[in-house]
Amino acid sequence: MTWEVALAELEGLAGRELGVSSWVSVTQQRIDAFADATGDHQWMHVDMPRATRERGGTIAHGLLILSLLPSLSDELMRVTGYSHGFSYGYDRLRFTNQVRAGTRIRLRQTVSSVEPRKAGLLVRVSCVVELENDVRPALIAEHLSIYYGRAT
Repeated sequence: MTWEVALAELEGLAGRELGVSSWVSVTQQRIDAFADATGDHQWMHVDMPRATRERGGTIAHGLLILSLLPSLSDELMRVTGYSHGFSYGYDRLRFTNQVRAGTRIRLRQTVSSVEPRKAGLLVRVSCVVELENDVRPALIAEHLSIYYGRAT
């Protein structure tokens, strides 16, 4: 379920869980494409025979998992009624578990806080990337977004 939230209603969501996204498969093809896009071809990500022999299989880049947050987040909340906004970054970002090729992940989000800032709002959203059939998440972070003004 996607929450459509007007800018004026954001403060009322502080402390509220938005829900969880759909499951997304982290395939070897996705890992290889990310390696090609970033130039990070470290063997544990792309050398299946060696990674299988030494680590039980290939693992996704942590930054690949981070890069999936915007699309997963879009399933959970869309803010309306603002003139412009942007991602301000991530606080407390930690890669807490490996994501093996073939694993499914999903995003769980909670609005941590909404703080007035000059002409806009700073919104902190807790992000937890869950692994299917594992209690330890793959990634935890707080995503910061800033929204300004009313839509014109």
